[in-house]
Amino acid sequence: MSQVLIVIDQQSDWTPYYPSERVITFADYLQLPARQQRVRVINLCADYDYRSEGYYCSLLAEARSHHVLPSVRTLNDLSVPQLYKLQLAPLVPALNKLRPPEEPGTHLVVKSYFGQCAEPALQPLARLLFDRFACPVLEIHLACDTAWEIADLRICSHRELDEAEETLFAEALDSFSNQVWRQRKKSDNSRYDLAILVNPEEALPPSDQGALKKFASAGRELGFAVEMITPADYMRLPEFDALFIRETTAIDHHTYRFAKKAEAEGLVVLDDPTSILRCTNKIYLADLFTTHKVPAPKTCILHRGDEEGVQKALATLGLPMVIKIPDGSFSRGVVKVHSEEALRDKLGELFAESSLLLAQEFLYTEFDWRIGVLNNKPLYACRYYMAKNHWQIYNHGNKKNSSGSFTTLPTFEVPKAVLQAALKATKPIGNGFYGVDVKESAGRGYVIEVNDNPSIDSGVEDKYLGRELYRLILQEFARRLDARRSGQAHE
Repeated sequence: MSQVLIVIDQQSDWTPYYPSERVITFADYLQLPARQQRVRVINLCADYDYRSEGYYCSLLAEARSHHVLPSVRTLNDLSVPQLYKLQLAPLVPALNKLRPPEEPGTHLVVKSYFGQCAEPALQPLARLLFDRFACPVLEIHLACDTAWEIADLRICSHRELDEAEETLFAEALDSFSNQVWRQRKKSDNSRYDLAILVNPEEALPPSDQGALKKFASAGRELGFAVEMITPADYMRLPEFDALFIRETTAIDHHTYRFAKKAEAEGLVVLDDPTSILRCTNKIYLADLFTTHKVPAPKTCILHRGDEEGVQKALATLGLPMVIKIPDGSFSRGVVKVHSEEALRDKLGELFAESSLLLAQEFLYTEFDWRIGVLNNKPLYACRYYMAKNHWQIYNHGNKKNSSGSFTTLPTFEVPKAVLQAALKATKPIGNGFYGVDVKESAGRGYVIEVNDNPSIDSGVEDKYLGRELYRLILQEFARRLDARRSGQAHE
């Protein structure tokens, strides 16, 4: 169970607030045993400058493997405008949503308390800034001539607050320490805390509700305290020992940020950020397959404005031809063209989304193999059939997003060439959990892509293994956590 500590300079700093046994001085924190585990530190020292007590509080917390807010990286970034301004580009859409002032040259200063802001219109921006620069009090300087921009950011001490601001700070601190890092009930036999990231708003999630319930049930049997979390729970990741992402992943997306933060916090995470990076881009996979001699359909990489590349693709691949955007999923961003005219029309559309596209020879098959691979071993096998009167598994032209039928088989019934191709494709990517799409033609397996976040739906991928499929996946989490704990015990 996590222990939350609030570190201040001296006890008199806490006079405006309710007494709490969790509040200790920096001198007290120095005396804590260095190997104390599962400690969360909220650093409220007055001075965060380099070599100050506040700076050393965060530095020592990280050295002790305590999860601390603010981190040393945040302190360093906010101390140098050139560092934090490099990270502000993703916040432009939130700034653009703000109503422009009546007069140009307006300057506005607001404070954010643990990502909470008194001005409702600025709350989305405050939350985004907290995700990037998590600190107790952040002073945000906004300026506007033709559009709002962040002119300055400054980390503040709670000592600087007036009475009204102290009330807002106290409410935000209470919410953060008791809800974000709240003490969760855990059964007596739970060894580890497992977070499963889901998004209730996702139209085509990788696991349906039935599968999620089975994951939770299997987790409890294996000694996990399982909790479903959502994108709003980003700052809660340090509560857990492991993260299982059951939301469709992408690089420019919160799922990648969740994976990166979980890895940085020392969690066991599937999908790990390296696998996400490698699998979500088909350009990378195509080059990887070539380098490692993974059997795959003939492929060309097309560059915007490169007419010679288009002619080479026509000569090498022939027609019909398949064109793909690099980071599509569930058959989105994948088109088949039957003529050069159609090819050029589609290239015009898709190059508007990406400077590089993938062109691939069209291999007709009635179904695609999906081989589930976990830690470089085959786990399950499915045949996904094409949607009715369509050449793909998913038909997004159909209003119901119809898909074809499926057959689930034991892996020992899969043709050897298909299994070998799948395992050869995942080995250079990592030892995570992957779904490999393979076409079988003339006795050979051709890898189409490797998915880092493969579908596990109740009654589909688990049709053969049943509950054992969920146990096998979660046993891999337990194996890695046990190995990590054993390694720490022998340090």
